[in-house]
Amino acid sequence: MSPLAHIAALPVRAYRLLLSPWVGHGCRFQPTCSAYALDALEKHGALRGGWLTLRRILRCHPWGGEGYDPVPKRPGDDG
Repeated sequence: MSPLAHIAALPVRAYRLLLSPWVGHGCRFQPTCSAYALDALEKHGALRGGWLTLRRILRCHPWGGEGYDPVPKRPGDDG
């Protein structure tokens, strides 16, 4: 993970530590948005990972769908 991605991951880690236990576990997607965010930041870096995370959060509404929604692979990744 790049240094900028580490900085972008700090609010996600803080949310998971401080707010997530109070908010509850009513996630519409699998993996959860916070797990998705950390994975996206790790795989794609701060800019693209942040964009993917923002798109995922914006889809989290009553008409936005649900189910399995993994982070897309980087172009050229085989595994």
